[in-house]
Parts: sequence; C-alpha cells; structure tokens
Amino acid sequence: MLAVLGFATVGLLLTAIMSGRMSPLVALIAVPTIAAVVAGMGGQIGPFVLSGLQQTAPVAAMFVFAILYFGVMTDAGLLDPIVNRILRGIGCRPRRVVMGAALLALLVHLDGSGAVTFLVTIPAMLPLFERLRMDKRILACVTSMAAGVNFLPWTGPMLRASAALHISTADLFRPLIPVQVIGLVFVFGVAFMLGTREERRLDIADVDAPALTVPPLTPEQARTRRPDRFWINAALTVVVMAVMISGRVDPAAMFMIGTAVALLINYPSSDLQRDRVNAHATAALMMAAILLAAAAFTGIMKQSGMLAAMADAAVRAVPAAAAQHLPFLLGLLSMPLSLLFDPDSFYLGALPIVAQVGSTLGVPPIQIGQAALLGQMTTGFPISPLTPATFLVVGLTGIELGDHQRFAGPYLFAASVVMTIACVVFGVFPL
Repeated sequence: MLAVLGFATVGLLLTAIMSGRMSPLVALIAVPTIAAVVAGMGGQIGPFVLSGLQQTAPVAAMFVFAILYFGVMTDAGLLDPIVNRILRGIGCRPRRVVMGAALLALLVHLDGSGAVTFLVTIPAMLPLFERLRMDKRILACVTSMAAGVNFLPWTGPMLRASAALHISTADLFRPLIPVQVIGLVFVFGVAFMLGTREERRLDIADVDAPALTVPPLTPEQARTRRPDRFWINAALTVVVMAVMISGRVDPAAMFMIGTAVALLINYPSSDLQRDRVNAHATAALMMAAILLAAAAFTGIMKQSGMLAAMADAAVRAVPAAAAQHLPFLLGLLSMPLSLLFDPDSFYLGALPIVAQVGSTLGVPPIQIGQAALLGQMTTGFPISPLTPATFLVVGLTGIELGDHQRFAGPYLFAASVVMTIACVVFGVFPL
C-alpha cells in the first residue's frame, strides 16, 4: 500500500511540476501532504516536515548567502577587469575567439547562475562572431558547455542533490574535482576544434581588426562598482572558495562570513548594505523557499515509510548483480534525462528513490548523487526545453532551438560520457 502510494505521489509531483499546473514550491508541499493524509498519517505531518527541515536548513542557508556573496561581488565589479582583459586579448582569430568565449563563460559561471553566464558572455561575444561571419551555433555550444561542466558546490543541481540525499555539498564535490578538470579539458578541446574548423571554412589565417570592447556600464552599475577594491575582492573570493572546498569550515558559515566581509569592504554604510542585500533578496528567497519545500517533501516521504517501501519494491525488480553498475548507468543517462525532468522533479522527486534503491543493494547514496551531477541539469540544462536558460541562449544568439539542440547536444552528451568514464578511472564509483 505504501509503495503504491509513494509511486503515485512521485508521479503526481512530476506531473504537476512538468505540466506547469503547480509551481515547484506548491507541489513539493501540497502533494506529499495529501499523500500523508491519505495514508492516515495526517496528524504526524508536522514532525515529518521538521525532520526534513533539520537536514536541509544548512544547505538553504548556504545558497542564500552564496547568492548574496556573488551578487555583491558582481555589483562591486569583480568580473569587469576579467571580462575586459579576455575581450582585449583574444583578438579576432576564430580559434582564439571560440576559446575566449568558453573561458569567459567559465569565469562568469563562478557565481553558479546559468542565466547570468549567458547574459554576460553572449552579448559580449556575439558582435565579434557576426563581424567575422562565424557560426553562432558555436557560440551557443561552447558557452553552454563551459557553464554545464562547471558544477560548483553552490550551483542549483549540487544544492538540490545535497538537499535530497542529505549529503554535504563538500562531500559531493571534492571527489568530482579531478573529474571536472577532465571535463573542462574536453570543453576547451572542443572549442579549439570548432574554432579551427571555422578558420578553415572562412579561409582565415589571421584578421587584423580592433579588439572587441564591452558595452558601457549603466548608471546603476556605475554607482555600485568599486574598481579600486578589485584585488581585495579577488583575494577574499579565493579564500572563501579555498576554505569552503577544503572542508575546514562549513560552506554555509563560510559564505555568511564572506558576505559580511564583502559588504563591509565595498559598502561601508548600512544604507548601501541594505540596498545590495535587497537587490538580490528575491532570488535568494525563492531558491531557499524551494529547498525548504523540498525538505518537507523528503521528510514526509522518508518518515512516513513511503520511500523505504518504494525502494523495497524497486529492489525486487533489479537484479542484485546489476546493482554496482547503477552509478555508471546513471552517469551515462544523466544528460539525456535533462530533456525529461526539470531539476526539481529529478533531484527532489526521482533521485531519492534511485538512491534508496541503490543503498538497499549496497550502493552508497553519494555515488548516485555524483553520477546524477555529471549531466542532469548540468551539461543537460542548456538544451533542455524545461529550463528558461535554454531559451535565453537561443534568444540571445538568434538561432532556432532545434538547431541549437542538434548542434550542441552531441558535444554536451559527450562531455557527460567523458566525465562518467573519468569517475570510473579516478575511483569515484565502479564500472
């Protein structure tokens, strides 16, 4: 009975979110609550939810302050010299232009936002692509790859996996660092190849043209910039990231401290600090609310026994000999699954079930989470019709969605496969 109700709950959750009938926030709270009432456990919903919140609160806190920290750093102009230097240095040779676009996207995506990455990188590089008559699908492709492979501890998929599996982002991320390095080598290898191919197509050996410059700052941007504090901001960012990744300080605490220091350095008065926090509060609050709603979902599903019952039913259908291959198979399928599941539906609905099945068969949940991160809404999000960022890419470049998916899809899938193989080689999970 509980297994059937559990599968029905997850199916209803996925349908409600993917069909657009409910927002993720509403569905994650309403659907499991109704299921608990149907199961006769309505009186225990409060303790169930609190159990989930206790596990997820540190992740939600980390994400709130990560958004605030990188928002403050962007306002202060930390990325401005980096963007300008890249654009001045790449010149107008197609090979260098394509690799420069990938590098720019990689650096901008340090804030974890795909939308910001595309909004900064594509408008900055598109005029040069058009001036040289280069294929704009390449710009969309390399920008997508650089953002997709760069899954950092404060990015959405990593946070959702952490919240769903109750595993810290540091524990998920640290074993994947060498894997991500391999993925980035692949990204720049593809960028080099595509740039070289464009040089041959255009019959360009070199181009003597002025370097591209970024658009001027708006009055609001100019008001918040602090160019004289670039090096102290850069040093602070390096320290925050290094300490957080090392695991010496909890990520939530590190971003809280970093945000407070960043505000004191760049905006000493209380009014300016309030303005900067308010400027990024909406994005921080929305994501935190979704993560806490996910905690309610996982708390109800786990404490009610539905998750365990679903796992037991699934275990009976999975041959024990195939259990050790679950992470590898999930790694291979993770990128295509982005076309079927939005991030909330997969990480908060499907992933806990897969992890429970794997755990029952002797596969550590952390391996399941790491396998999912190799493609599900990482390399997969820039071509998925379920994410607004995909339409931002095609809208900014002026190409058709189908053209973008056909051109970039194979490269993004190949990046996911390469990283899955790297996980086996580095011993993150077995073949």
